[in-house]
Amino acid sequence: MRNSWIDTSTICALSTAPGAGAIAVIRVSGPDAIRSCNAIFSKDITHAKGYSVVYGSIVDQNRVVDDVVLTIFRGPNSFTGEDTVEIACHGSKFIQQEILKLLMSQGLIPARAGEFTMRAFANGKMDLSQAEAVADLIASESAAAHHLAMHQLKGGFSKQINNLREQLINFASLIELELDFSEEDVEFADRSQLLQLVAEIHRVIEKLIRSFDYGNAIKNGVPVAIVGVPNVGKSTLLNALLEEDKAIVSDIAGTTRDAIEDTMIINGIEFRFIDTAGLRETTDIVESIGIEKTWKKINEASIVLYLVDALSSSREEIRTTIEVFREYTKTASHHFLMVINKTDQWKGSQEALLEKFNVDAEKIVISARDGKNLDELKLRLFHYVEENGKDRGDVVVTNVRHLNALQKAMNFLNEVETGMKSGLSGDLLAEHLRMVLYHLGEITGEISTEDLLGNIFSKFCIGK
Repeated sequence: MRNSWIDTSTICALSTAPGAGAIAVIRVSGPDAIRSCNAIFSKDITHAKGYSVVYGSIVDQNRVVDDVVLTIFRGPNSFTGEDTVEIACHGSKFIQQEILKLLMSQGLIPARAGEFTMRAFANGKMDLSQAEAVADLIASESAAAHHLAMHQLKGGFSKQINNLREQLINFASLIELELDFSEEDVEFADRSQLLQLVAEIHRVIEKLIRSFDYGNAIKNGVPVAIVGVPNVGKSTLLNALLEEDKAIVSDIAGTTRDAIEDTMIINGIEFRFIDTAGLRETTDIVESIGIEKTWKKINEASIVLYLVDALSSSREEIRTTIEVFREYTKTASHHFLMVINKTDQWKGSQEALLEKFNVDAEKIVISARDGKNLDELKLRLFHYVEENGKDRGDVVVTNVRHLNALQKAMNFLNEVETGMKSGLSGDLLAEHLRMVLYHLGEITGEISTEDLLGNIFSKFCIGK
């Protein structure tokens, strides 16, 4: 077992004065943290109070390495739950390496990825789902993703899972007790109350599982597929939305051979736009591969923008295409929006245009080239995601590991419900309840293995 951990991570420049450099923070945590830092510091910090700041110098015998500021945290009132010292030094790589060498000469070992958060988990400062939220918080690139990570970090998800476990543990204990008195044929657990509880927990877990599509989209960016036949302006729309020439625009049909992706933030939510190959019959092998990828992206998307040409597209062609969409994607759960493009070239009224495309689909009229109604299109995308998340509540599942554990817990919960209705024996009922509790415990770390922890924390950045 390690004694103390050290890490260095350069952060932003804290001063804008001429010649000012970046600041680095070296974090030391463990039972030897204060002793080791005291050995290379110009002042005695042995008895320094927690949450105190001391200015002095890092020294190597008689040589001053740097003037630094030490912040001291006493366990258990620290991030890791252990004694911790943070050394704020100048950002020079040479200075950082010199301080690290001095610390290692005191017996300290460099931190691995995620080691500080793993220490916090091991010392009971947070549960496993909160620890994973730390990584999500660091990786968040939108206000919505940041909000979900912060809520999980504060324990909102954990509280709900722990509440479910506590309710089940009470009944599971009574059923286990019944097994000790099996010869006397007694029931300590009221089966009707247990069945009612199982139904309530089933409802809560089902809602959490349903929230994953929304949570995963917010965390990784809402996927929006831009589809349509060649030359309807898909690449022009992508470039207009992103306000840069991301995709090649050409009058030659079939220019886009592969999916092109980029992201943008709309009102705090990240959207991942995907420009796809035009849908049409073709003998070109490369273009065919691109079209095959288009259908795959359509199935993966949360929102599909189906572009049509205000001039050349026909109502019959669109109806046929929409029918193909709905048949091909009947298992997908995405929002479908028909986007009538190139309206800058339409000479008639908007009413006539809408009548031309009078099909059963939500639609919007735009001009990707002139930017007409692009703000309205962005607003519609935002409102769709906002409305989709309204019934999710504050607790939203964003982690695939959590989803898998919930699904397994749900399967065993179904076994409990079926078993109770069919008069399943107490020992089998108890086993199914144990498995529900086991999989719920996996989420918060009540149940964990070294392999699981190693896999989770290895994905963290150094310094966390």
